[in-house]
Amino acid sequence: MVVGAGTGTGTGVEVPALAGAPLVGSLFELKSDSLGTYLRARQEHGDVVRIVAGPPGLRAELYCVFSAEGAQQVLASESANFRKDNRFYQEIRDSFGNGLLTSQDEDYLRQRRLVQPLFTRRRVDGYAQAVAAETEAVVSGWAQAPGGVVEVSGQMTHLALRAVARILFGADVEATVDVVDRCFPVITEYVLRRGYSPANIPRSWPTPANKRAAAAMDELYAVCDTIIGDRRTRPAEGSGEDLLTLLAAAKSADDAEFDATELRDQVLIFLLAGHETTATSLGFALHLLARHPEEQERAREEIGRVLGDRTPEAADLDRLPYLTRVLKETMRLYPAAPVIGRNAVAATEVGGHAIPAGANVILAPWVTHRDPLHWPDPDRFDPERFTPEAEAGRPRYAWFPFGGGPRACIGQHFSMLESVIALAVILRAYELEAVDTEVPVGAGITLRAEGPVRCRVRRPER
Repeated sequence: MVVGAGTGTGTGVEVPALAGAPLVGSLFELKSDSLGTYLRARQEHGDVVRIVAGPPGLRAELYCVFSAEGAQQVLASESANFRKDNRFYQEIRDSFGNGLLTSQDEDYLRQRRLVQPLFTRRRVDGYAQAVAAETEAVVSGWAQAPGGVVEVSGQMTHLALRAVARILFGADVEATVDVVDRCFPVITEYVLRRGYSPANIPRSWPTPANKRAAAAMDELYAVCDTIIGDRRTRPAEGSGEDLLTLLAAAKSADDAEFDATELRDQVLIFLLAGHETTATSLGFALHLLARHPEEQERAREEIGRVLGDRTPEAADLDRLPYLTRVLKETMRLYPAAPVIGRNAVAATEVGGHAIPAGANVILAPWVTHRDPLHWPDPDRFDPERFTPEAEAGRPRYAWFPFGGGPRACIGQHFSMLESVIALAVILRAYELEAVDTEVPVGAGITLRAEGPVRCRVRRPER
C-alpha cells in the first residue's frame, strides 16, 4: 500500500466507485442513511472509494478515505493539502461565525495562539467543580421521573449545554441557556439542509426557511453581544475565571486582542462544539451501560472505591481508568463527529489511489472505528479495547474522535474531564436499565440519535 506519496500529480490508480442510480448516483442513499452508505462503500471497495451523488450539472464527487493511515495523511502528515473549503464548513461559518472550528490560515493561527493558553490542563481542571454541580442539578429530579424512565439523550444535551454555558458565562448562564436551547436546533437544521443540498438560493431571499434561520441567528447573536458588551465594560462579580472574561482579556506577544465580532464567533463555536459533542458521548455511554449490566456494575464499583461519598474532582480522571475506557469505547462506536470533510488543494495519492486537485475528501470515523483489522468484532461494546497495552498496539488514527493533526480539537481534555465526572456522578446516584435497546442514528453537524434513548433509573442498593 502506498500512503502519503505526496507527489502532487495524483498518479495512483483510479479510485473505485460505489454503484448508484443512473441519473442521481448515490444521492438518495446518502440522504436516507449516509453512515450506512459509507460502511457499504468500504465493505464493497476498500479503503478509498469514490461516491457520486446528484443529477448532471449539480453532481458531487466524494473521495472517501477509510483507513487509519489515510486519516493520518489527511489530518496530519499532509494536512496543509486538505483544507476546510467545502460547502458544509462554509454554511457553519455563515451561521456560527469564523471561530476556531471554521477559520483557516492566518486567522486560525492567530485565534489558536490567543485561545491555547485558556485550555491548558491546569486551567481546564479548574472547571471540574462546575461540571459536578451541574450534573447533580440535572439528575436530582430523576427519582420523580414517571415510571422511573428518563430520556437520557435530551437530558445529557441539557446538561452539556448548562455546563459549557456556565463555564463560558459564569453568572450569566441563565440568560443564555434558554436562547441557545431554542435557537440552536433551528440554525443547525438550516445548516444541514443547505450543506447537503446540490444548490441553494441566497440567504437574503425572504423565504420562510431563511426568515426563521435569520430570526434565530439574530436572537442568538444579540444575547451573546449583550453579555460580551457588559462584560468588557463592567466585569461581573466573581467572573474572573469564566472563559468569556479570559477570552476578552486574551493577548499574545504577536496578536492584538479579539474584537467584539471575533469574540462572539469564538463563543458561538464553543457553544456549538462544546455541548453537542459531549452530549452525544454522554447519552450513548449511558445507553451502552444500560444495555450491559456487567460493565455498568464494574464502572460503579470503581467509582465507589475511588470516590466514596465525595464529589469527583479533576484528579479523579486518572483514578478512574475503567470509566475512562467506557467513554473511549463509546466514542469509538458513537463518534460525535462521524464524518469529517476536507478539500484537496493539489493532486496527491492516498492508499495508492489518485486524489485529484479540488476533490471533496471525506473521512469517516464511523467507518474507521469499525475496521475489523484493528477492531475485532467491531460492533461489540468492549471497554477493554482501551487498556494501555491494547492502545499501544494500534495505529494512532484507528481512533480519532477529536480529529487530529494541527486542527485537533482544542477542547478534548475538557470533553474527557466533563464526561468522566458527569458519568461518575450519575452512576453513583442511579442504576440504569435500557428501555430502548436499539437507537437509530444519523449524521448531522454531530452524530445524533433519531429516536428516544430511554433508560429506567433506580437508586442503587447501598
